Amino acid sequence: MATMQQLFSTVSSDEQLTLEIKQMDVPTPKAHEVVVKVEVAPINPSDMWPMFSLADLSQAKLTLNGTEKKLTAPIFPGMTKAVRTRLDQACPVGNEAAGTVVAAGDSDAAQALMGQRVAVLSGSTFADYTCAPVHMCLPHAQATTAQQACSSFVNPLTALCMIETMRKEGHTALVHTAAASNLGQILNRICLADGVDLVNIVRKPEQEDILRALGAKYIVNSSSESYMKDLYIAIKATGATLAFDATGGGQLASDILTAMEAVLTEGVTGLNTYGAAEHKQVYLYGGLDISPTTLKRAYGMSWGIGGWLLMRTLSTLEPSKVIELNRRVATEINTTFASHYTAELSFEQALTPDIIKKYNAKKTGEKYLLNPTL
Repeated sequence: MATMQQLFSTVSSDEQLTLEIKQMDVPTPKAHEVVVKVEVAPINPSDMWPMFSLADLSQAKLTLNGTEKKLTAPIFPGMTKAVRTRLDQACPVGNEAAGTVVAAGDSDAAQALMGQRVAVLSGSTFADYTCAPVHMCLPHAQATTAQQACSSFVNPLTALCMIETMRKEGHTALVHTAAASNLGQILNRICLADGVDLVNIVRKPEQEDILRALGAKYIVNSSSESYMKDLYIAIKATGATLAFDATGGGQLASDILTAMEAVLTEGVTGLNTYGAAEHKQVYLYGGLDISPTTLKRAYGMSWGIGGWLLMRTLSTLEPSKVIELNRRVATEINTTFASHYTAELSFEQALTPDIIKKYNAKKTGEKYLLNPTL
């Protein structure tokens, strides 16, 4: 049986994180599955929570001793309750990747992918090989490199499904935070192409510059003295009543709802106990800020804040719609859905504390790839 390297993350009941490279058997595909030889896999923010959980990485220690390759770090005291469902389990990591199909199950659909370059979504892509159902693979043209294809799912489909959510819930425009991120840039391109008004919230002048260069129409800097006024003006211009917040913590979601309510009630006179009748919605889909979400309740009674996940949203769509979205990604992978990367890392480099500090910082404009062949 051929073996491979694979990255696993374990949080133990004695409050310890272990991120380690294990030798595993190369999987054997079932009838509806294929095995992909991984060429590169992006390290997305959504990968870092299962990788590092609530560990204090300032105390991380690296062990590279023969076949033992692991990083250990203590979990912040008292925080294991937050991850109790995964305690003492070695969890595979890595949401997506790109590579070549080297083995396939007996089904016609699986056999049709043999030898093809595909993007794959499996939850175990930080490995030499990964096994996935056929419907979790997106074939790409052979001229498309693995580096171009590897980010075909998480960011592109998240951006597209935000638009689908907007349409399904009857909204006509969007607000997006951390808007200069790779995902934010993709969402901006989609909105420009599809005629959807988008309010982009950033926190630095250089992030404003990134979005202006991409043709963004509405940009608000949350660190500006005129922030709330600018947010109000942008929301008034777009009529946005739906927002997706990547930060999660702090009062950004509350600020957005406040500005929406101010727009909706502008010019209203007389007793208005319950605020605007139109529903205002903010979805938290990320955790860049792990502080508590603060709500100041200055926006009437027709509002909502909730969590939003890509995979659960995809599961609500008709299969034909999912196929349509995937085809768009494959067709526009080098334009609308293009991604750019800072560096490619080996398994050992991905475990190195100093390098972890760089990619776990999630800085705008920086994105790293895991390359198992290095």
